[in-house]
Amino acid sequence: MAKKASSSSPRTDPPAPADAFVWTRKDLLGLDELSAQEILHVLDTAGSFEEVSTRSIKKVPALRGKVVALLFFEDSTRTRMSFELAASRLSADTLQMSAKGSSVTKGETTLDTARNIAAMGVDVLVIRHSQSGAPHMLARQMPESIINAGDGQHEHPTQALLDMYTIRQRLGGIEGLTVAIVGDIAHSRVARSNILGLRKLGARVIVVGPPTLVPGAITAMGCEISHSLDDVLGEVDVINMLRIQFERFSSNLFPSVREYSQSYGLNSQRLKRCRKDVLVMHPGPINRGVELTSDVADGPNSCILQQVTNGLAIRMAVLYLVTQGNR
Repeated sequence: MAKKASSSSPRTDPPAPADAFVWTRKDLLGLDELSAQEILHVLDTAGSFEEVSTRSIKKVPALRGKVVALLFFEDSTRTRMSFELAASRLSADTLQMSAKGSSVTKGETTLDTARNIAAMGVDVLVIRHSQSGAPHMLARQMPESIINAGDGQHEHPTQALLDMYTIRQRLGGIEGLTVAIVGDIAHSRVARSNILGLRKLGARVIVVGPPTLVPGAITAMGCEISHSLDDVLGEVDVINMLRIQFERFSSNLFPSVREYSQSYGLNSQRLKRCRKDVLVMHPGPINRGVELTSDVADGPNSCILQQVTNGLAIRMAVLYLVTQGNR
């Protein structure tokens, strides 16, 4: 068993949420620094943008005249395209940079690259980097807004925000829920951001995986640990299955992929032991047959594609809010 650790949008800008909370941050670097009220404000703001994607003309002028630069020092598909489309829906112009073929390969520092791109009149820089803390360094050194799109093994705040938005959308709220995060906890920035956000909103979080992939120190974040998926299936409301990040491994951390799947993969047999309305999530991309079998990934309990859809509204909200906080 787990062991416990010590509506619709207007035609222009979105309305302020009912609590009239005022966002003041120029950056979004991680959920560790956000209060529960700030997290809820992001989710509420995303709700006001959700309807934009259903229009015949899928745009609002909220960021007209603004320029958003996408600095992706790591490969990405979903996150990069989601931010690009989110900026477009807000009527912002975008610049894109990937590390391959850029001045970074010639020895330019991350800070110099960011400053040179910002000098073109950029308002917001969205950065994904293999080094933990890279967005925080830029935020300290630069007046432009910085959004963390994933830094090393530290955080991936917009992924956790879209996960929480999806949970609230499907289950009506987060407080009091039990959420299992299953898999490669040690290498997962998604897990860390989810633990931080879910705990702040009142959920119970259990991280599940083999001892080699679940560091004991993770309990300091307020979650619980189980090394048996079967032990927790009947008590969870949400199961968030993480991708096994083979590219980050420096050694074999479990005997075989087959054995991992047998112990920690979610299949139809295990799903039958869960609550009927359990929510199945995955940040993508899926290793089918490893973390999830196809019948579960594509089944009625899965909200994986809904997560992708909701990522657009969340990233629209984040882009909008950081520009408001940087006036």
